[in-house]
Amino acid sequence: MKFTLSWLKDHLETEADVHQIAEAMTMAGLEVEEVLDPAAKLAPFTVARILSAERHPNADRLQVCQVETVDGVKEIVCGAPNARAGLTTIYAPIGAYVPGLGVTLVEKPVRGVVSNGMLCSASELELADESDGIQELPPEIPVGTPVAGLFGAEPVIDFEVTPNRPDWLGVAGIARDLAAASVGRLKHFDIAVVRGAFPSPITVRLDAPEMCPVFAGRVIRGVKNGPSPAWLQKRLTAIGLRPINRLVDVTNLIAYDRARPLHVYDVAKLVGTEIVVRGGQVSAETAHIEGGEPEHLIALDGKTYVAASTDCVIADAGGERPIGLGGVMGGESTGCDETTTDVFIESAWFDPLVIAQTGRALGIHSDAQYRFARGVDPVSVTPGLELATRLILDLCGGEPSEIVFVGAPPASPAPFAFDPAYVKRLTGMDLDDDRIGTILGQLGFLITAAPAGQAEPWIVTPPSWRRAVEGRADLVEEVARIEGFDSLPDTSLPEVARPAGGVLSPRQARVRTARRALAALGYAEAVTWSFTKQSTAALFGGGDDRLVLENPIAADLDCMRPSALPNLIQAAARNAARGFADAALFEIGPIYLGDGPKDQRTVIAALVAPHAARHWAGAGEDALFALKADLTTLLEEIGAPVASLQLAQGQNRDWWHPGRSARLQLGPKNVMVEFGELHPRMLKALDADGPMLGFEIVLDAVPEPRGKSGKARGSADLSAFMPLTRDFAFVVEDAKPVGDLVRAAAGADKALIADVRVFDVYRGKGVDDGFKSVALEVLIQPREATLAEAEIEALTAKIVAAVEKQGGRLRG
Repeated sequence: MKFTLSWLKDHLETEADVHQIAEAMTMAGLEVEEVLDPAAKLAPFTVARILSAERHPNADRLQVCQVETVDGVKEIVCGAPNARAGLTTIYAPIGAYVPGLGVTLVEKPVRGVVSNGMLCSASELELADESDGIQELPPEIPVGTPVAGLFGAEPVIDFEVTPNRPDWLGVAGIARDLAAASVGRLKHFDIAVVRGAFPSPITVRLDAPEMCPVFAGRVIRGVKNGPSPAWLQKRLTAIGLRPINRLVDVTNLIAYDRARPLHVYDVAKLVGTEIVVRGGQVSAETAHIEGGEPEHLIALDGKTYVAASTDCVIADAGGERPIGLGGVMGGESTGCDETTTDVFIESAWFDPLVIAQTGRALGIHSDAQYRFARGVDPVSVTPGLELATRLILDLCGGEPSEIVFVGAPPASPAPFAFDPAYVKRLTGMDLDDDRIGTILGQLGFLITAAPAGQAEPWIVTPPSWRRAVEGRADLVEEVARIEGFDSLPDTSLPEVARPAGGVLSPRQARVRTARRALAALGYAEAVTWSFTKQSTAALFGGGDDRLVLENPIAADLDCMRPSALPNLIQAAARNAARGFADAALFEIGPIYLGDGPKDQRTVIAALVAPHAARHWAGAGEDALFALKADLTTLLEEIGAPVASLQLAQGQNRDWWHPGRSARLQLGPKNVMVEFGELHPRMLKALDADGPMLGFEIVLDAVPEPRGKSGKARGSADLSAFMPLTRDFAFVVEDAKPVGDLVRAAAGADKALIADVRVFDVYRGKGVDDGFKSVALEVLIQPREATLAEAEIEALTAKIVAAVEKQGGRLRG
């Protein structure tokens, strides 16, 4: 909704400028989107006079003009055909931004002659749609006069109208709210009754009162149509409407001024003397055919629309020919033009829901449809018709008929009881009853005293244009917004005792710790369905009919998942398909191994798809060992007994790569983790590109840490003696897990050996086939005294003996 300041002042006496008006609207709940100030845009442009115009020496269609400007005499190159000596026009100096061209003027030569500015047309300043040349102004206007004042450019306020405030779609409604907000004094105009000189030759019949309960109209004969006067064209142009002719411009003016849409029909183009309001029906041409085609209408926008039975249709010819969509748009067949001499003015009220559905179904968003869909004031039917009559008589002349009034407007809003003390109860605003009553009265609410003995002292009746007001809270909102939301008290709410916080169970604490640890390691959390496709579940050891859903949410989510890995694999594949192949995902959630509650497990699953960008330095560290390092870190964070875990290879299930996977267990019956590279066959079945690696921790199999005593942690046990290292190389069978050697060496003397690390694995010359050489670095940390050579040799012997028990022999 747009309006100008001068238009607002037709309804509101105020000294406020446009920015003060916008601020007051915002504080009163009207959401101002923008204040458009064309005067600021036209500020650089002034009136100038051409002293002489000579043909350009290097271009036949250009002239070199000597121009008297506010900056003195300037030489300006101009290509307009009407540029001539003595012409008064518009001057743009160097540095001015020309809005119609979207350029800022700079001093530059035009075919060898420097132009010191520009002579402008109306279209170049966006004052008109088209121009044949530079603007011609009356010669009596002094040079240097600002152009903004000549064209009456004034600020325009553009604001958003909420659906519950159709009265804001008229400038008069905006003025009413601003007057209540003490921005000015509302002007009250009595709309004079225009007495009819003859009975209306056009009658109206309502065949669909549920769509159009009331319809008023009258004929004005002997009108003279044509272009509207300058004041009316200027008012419509300022808000972005294109003037058409006097009759149409009057209806547009009233729609924006009073939120009252109207329509005018050319009586000479009507067939018959009766207008019928009905629902859409089968076209007359196909009525004899069973299931004939619905009727269609060529509207004023030149488009053809098909009218359904749920659309309100205005028809003539005894109700057979559609001539308009009621409340939406008139038809082309009865439109007014400059030959029109007799008109019929329509002022009706249409059901908002019908109009909203018609606009949505047909894709029509006219000004009338926009207003009727939100609810036009039903009491404005006759006043709107009288106002249109007066304006048409003033602008077009003619003689009016008596008014035809058919039907009855819908009931006015129902009154309800109200206690002004409710304002303080809801908002905290401490306003006296007189102030509350004044605000509601200025907004159009009628306040009467309630009968004796009633709890609430007031009976409030909403005005006809505020049909959305239904209760006490609505009135409180009206008072609060007019008084100003900045008047709301800022008293702090009373302190409320905080409820005791919940205590996490050990399982919940582990889940939280695992989530944070994996995020810190660079994994992104995924939340996937607890379902999967039955064929996918079968690949991962599931797919049992007992876990198939009777009513799945989707055809490919018909089975409870036996593992979280397939969902992560598919998520990584979707990322890769969209250009993000290097994925690291994790999920913590349930898996289902049977139909009983004991067959549900909670797992921590992670997946890595190592597809880093190619680099000259190579792939870097083996991804499998990086995954194992992440797994070990995670297990340590959640308190798993990492030192006691056994590494078992060759026992993983089918979806793991047989040579690049393993399990961690506390014994054959307590398998805690499976990890490694996923089998290419499984990835292919899920349409995923390898390699992909992952792990799945069964959280239920991880023993809970022993309860902590209440003792505080002691001081760090740091040795005062220098540590030393010794390197060993052991030859073992190729199938022997290296971890067994590490654990054996570390257990040779737990008091002195601080750490054991593998730093090389060798196969080749000097090592028999089927064997490998494993190099260990042992960190020895003395505790009580520096070790003598004999003590070191004894410790070395114990390390060798411990590893030999695992099948290793010291490499010579």
